[in-house]
Amino acid sequence: MNVPNDTIPTIIERFYHWERTTPDRVFLRQPKGDQWLLLSYAQAGQEARKMASALRHLGLRKGDHVGIYSKNCYHWILADLAIMMGGFVSVPLYAALPKDQLAEVVALGDLKAIFLGKLDSWGEKRTAIPADTIAIRFPHYAGNARIAMGKDWDQLVEAAEPAPTYVPNLDDLWTIKFTSGTTSTPKGVMHIHRSPALIMRSEAENGRMGYFDVAEPRFFSYLPLNHIAERLGLEIPAIWLGASSSFAESLDSFAKNLRETQPNMFFAAPRIWTKFYLGVLAKIPLRRLELLLKIPLVAGLMKKKLRRALGMQNIQLAGTGAAITPVFIKDFYRKLGIHLIEVYGMTETCGMITSNTEPDAPQDSVGTVVPYGTLRIHPDTGEVLMKTPYLMTGYYRDPQKTAEVLIDGWMHTGDRGSLDEAGYLRITGRIKDAFKTTKGSYITPNVLEKELAKNDYIEQVCVVGLGVPQPLALIHLSEIGWATHPDRVDQVIARSVERLNANRINHEKIARAIILREAWTIENGLLTPTLKLKRGSIDQRYAEDYLRWYASKKVVVWA
Repeated sequence: MNVPNDTIPTIIERFYHWERTTPDRVFLRQPKGDQWLLLSYAQAGQEARKMASALRHLGLRKGDHVGIYSKNCYHWILADLAIMMGGFVSVPLYAALPKDQLAEVVALGDLKAIFLGKLDSWGEKRTAIPADTIAIRFPHYAGNARIAMGKDWDQLVEAAEPAPTYVPNLDDLWTIKFTSGTTSTPKGVMHIHRSPALIMRSEAENGRMGYFDVAEPRFFSYLPLNHIAERLGLEIPAIWLGASSSFAESLDSFAKNLRETQPNMFFAAPRIWTKFYLGVLAKIPLRRLELLLKIPLVAGLMKKKLRRALGMQNIQLAGTGAAITPVFIKDFYRKLGIHLIEVYGMTETCGMITSNTEPDAPQDSVGTVVPYGTLRIHPDTGEVLMKTPYLMTGYYRDPQKTAEVLIDGWMHTGDRGSLDEAGYLRITGRIKDAFKTTKGSYITPNVLEKELAKNDYIEQVCVVGLGVPQPLALIHLSEIGWATHPDRVDQVIARSVERLNANRINHEKIARAIILREAWTIENGLLTPTLKLKRGSIDQRYAEDYLRWYASKKVVVWA
């Protein structure tokens, strides 16, 4: 593989470049009510350098692990810069982690220090931080939990002198990123500084995503920054390009902040794109919208109005990932003139391994392999295998699990898929998601869920079937669904099930569609922090009702 050589700069060196050459350029934009706090590259550099100095003064040494436990905000970026400037290793954590899981990853990550920031709740979580771990709290963000423990960020910065410029070696450990743990103990994925630097060098050479084609790039940060998708899709490109990044003040102000910002680059998970889609349909029915978009004099005005309302008026690069995006969602945005670039990858591959950057790429694919990458499908299992120069160096202190997934240089993804003659990859499900019904037949639920999700009345769907003869579809309705009369919901959902079953062999046919009042969230333990279904937890929650629901004589059952 023709991999760029060691003259490539590290990410922090790119920040130093902008700090030096464009000190007054706006780097970070944090909303506060109707106002925006603007931080220039020089101001961010000064504050991060002082925090790096403060960490050294507190006794940290090169290579020590430092956690970041916070929702997205400008202090998150400053903390990450300070960690790189001090030669430390960042261990970013999901802000939604409950106490027990927080304690688990803090222990697994061998943290010497942890930044505690913008959080929805705190309280008993303080017991998850060991007494010998240095805690540093961000300044308080209105509307979020107050954190009383630890040292105050502002006081540390005020007392410190700026740290001298430090440049890490490309092969030094950059970060330990814990997976979301859908089925087991989170694993600490280790990446060196070379990986993100190589990814940006490759993008500069090949223009795969189009980052370098956007004049005056403006990002909007919403997906959790500790997730590899947001870190490699936003934080790292923004630093490399000398761009600005804006944040949302809260979930309630998200839409307002996005409209005010009108970024030209935005990356979101499929569920966010789906929520935008359902929000539009709640105001204008799909059939009417599609009709209006076919009228030449009206279509342009309609597209412009909708894009502005969504905060997408100036969008040039729109990304989607972390889960597979339904084709109908991509088709909807295409009608608005927005090409959703689907990226597929893993924390272990430092982000994407494929992307459908071409507008005419098959909509049911996740694109073709990135430069310097290689894909193949295991001939026996159908598992997707990957090779890339950006692969993790392993799982932190877990050589056994590392050996289970890294075999002869190939990353075993756990995903089942296929490659066509043109090199387009299609993901058909997870190897471990398949389950066996009491008839002894294996069901791959992902394909069935994808079809049912096309129904505008459905926001969440999980196909289950342990202990019953035929699969069941557990459904949580969208806002449109809940606002519709139940009799109409029954008809529409039953038709979707009928259409799905018409094209399936008998053992794959959905027996019942179960309407659940309870949404699946991170807080109730039914979604991972990356919004993936925790199928084992869903089975535990509802399995005792499967046979009763299956025995119903109705196709649609309201639980």
